[in-house]
Amino acid sequence: MATRAPQRSARTSPERALPDQGELVRVGEQARDFEFTSADFARIRELIHRSAGISLSDHKRDMAYSRLARRLRARGLDTFKQYLDLLEAENDPAEWEAFTNALTTNLTAFFREAHHFPILADFVPRRAQPVSVWCSAASTGEEPYSIAMTLIEALGESGARQASVLATDIDTQVLAKAEAGMYQFDQVKHLSPERLKRFFLKGTGAHAGMVKVRPEVRAMVRFEQLNLTDRDYQLRSQFDAIFCRNVMIYFDKPTQAQVLARFEPLMKSGGLLFAGHSENFTYVTQAFKLRGQTVYELTRDATGVRTPSRAPASAAHHTTGGVTV
Repeated sequence: MATRAPQRSARTSPERALPDQGELVRVGEQARDFEFTSADFARIRELIHRSAGISLSDHKRDMAYSRLARRLRARGLDTFKQYLDLLEAENDPAEWEAFTNALTTNLTAFFREAHHFPILADFVPRRAQPVSVWCSAASTGEEPYSIAMTLIEALGESGARQASVLATDIDTQVLAKAEAGMYQFDQVKHLSPERLKRFFLKGTGAHAGMVKVRPEVRAMVRFEQLNLTDRDYQLRSQFDAIFCRNVMIYFDKPTQAQVLARFEPLMKSGGLLFAGHSENFTYVTQAFKLRGQTVYELTRDATGVRTPSRAPASAAHHTTGGVTV
């Protein structure tokens, strides 16, 4: 919904800016375009937690200011209070999407946390076919494409044609980039020549210096927007493995428990859950048991009975409570 931009008021000069209600101005804040109070930040934290389950820590204050200041400028507003009032009053899905996109962090790379992919490659040939994997924080696509490449290497091209990867993210902007499947060469230069040749096309002309994921890899991946804090994911199939890496660190423990409870019925018996290097679900859920280096196994069998976790020798080392040492 378009709104008429209000007339901008003159900014208070930094040396004359006074803190709101006795709040001390932090070092480096004097040169900001907008006043940003503790009340503003507290309200942002409450709204993003309510809408996306993200728990912003105190040290994210500067990040929240710099990213949301762009929304104030885009909407022609003078204060964070005006923006947050507008956000709640209009309840515009597009603005809520922009708000959420601004506060999410998307750090990823091809075959990041590389120890997970040999475990996946060893796991999938022993599963009933076709294999399905859910990448629940797809970001700009490097992770789901790495999963698809691993499935091709493990199952062969004919077997992989039956496999599928669901790639979801809350951020629609990064999903659009992921669907395009185009990357700077610097983003793939660490891959082996064999993988580069097998899985990517080299850009020419206007796309020189770029690579594009080959069509057969792209065809394995389906992209959808999904908020992990939604009560119903609207997913009706089960997965052999779920990748949820470096996401739970942004959630508090109750939210983590809720997300893991929603994962459980979406996993096939004996399915694997891949976590990030700094994430530990051991004390959050009984549904998954640690079986290796930030890899968890579903603890029920096909009949729904809880089963003890198994820790193959190839994966059961270098861990302390689920955190990589």
